[in-house]
Amino acid sequence: MAWLEITIDTDSAHIESTAAALTAQGFAELVIEDQAEFETFLDENRAYWDYIDEDLQEKLQGLSHIKIYLEDSDEAGLAKLRKAVQKLNLSMSIAALAETDWEESWKDNYPAVEVGKNLIVVPYWQAEDTQGRTPIILDPGLTFGTGAHASTQMVMEAMEETVTEGYRCLDLGSGSGILSIAALRLGAASAIGVDIDPKAEDIARENAAYNGFAAPEFAALTGNVTEDTALMEQLAEKEYDLVLVNIVADVIIGLSPVLPRFLTESSTLICSGILDVRLPDVTAALEKADLTITSVRAREDWRCVTAKRR
Repeated sequence: MAWLEITIDTDSAHIESTAAALTAQGFAELVIEDQAEFETFLDENRAYWDYIDEDLQEKLQGLSHIKIYLEDSDEAGLAKLRKAVQKLNLSMSIAALAETDWEESWKDNYPAVEVGKNLIVVPYWQAEDTQGRTPIILDPGLTFGTGAHASTQMVMEAMEETVTEGYRCLDLGSGSGILSIAALRLGAASAIGVDIDPKAEDIARENAAYNGFAAPEFAALTGNVTEDTALMEQLAEKEYDLVLVNIVADVIIGLSPVLPRFLTESSTLICSGILDVRLPDVTAALEKADLTITSVRAREDWRCVTAKRR
């Protein structure tokens, strides 16, 4: 099936009203690309972002347009769209897209990823293609962590060197559950994943199921341990051999005062998602919380810190 990509140029001040007008005409599947909207999103979620894709920012520079996709045979739909755009006193451009299998082609963007000495992150449709490695099977279409990022890979490499049979793992900021699953694959007896996003709880459970794990081996919870006292107390009732925090620097710094509550003298803490320029801030916060830095891994601009209780 061949498609047309129609781009409608507007401006940030009118992009929402334009989208609403097009939706009212029956064009509900819209793609909005707007620099101002993107920057507003970043400002409102600044605590969760240390790194912004500069290539994406450059692509969005000065952009404010709406894209609509129609089948090239939909002459009536195209005529209706032309009329709606003309009524809005806007301009549009049309580009023909190559015929492709849209339902399957997206899978090409998620190849298997070899990590460390023996691990491999594979999408569920390649579950049998493990290349002789220990698989972590995910649905990458659900996002929240696919193993492609350097920060996640460094944690998994550190886990290969740390996890032994019977380990109990706590994963704060668990997202897709990739690190919890990796711990279980490496021989951990149990893993608890905690994330502030309620969507992550279901996603992590689904990914765990792809790997054959369910309660009581794996548990997924929703909450913020720095604000939810009941959740923190619930988690602190257990002892953990390994605590994982793969988020961003500011969140790790905010968590640092409570992290010792989850650690015994023999436990290991692995923190990642830290830009190199933020490493001193993170290590200072961990040391202030009576933790000793035992190693720092580096890859590209990212750092991964391993620590113990003093």
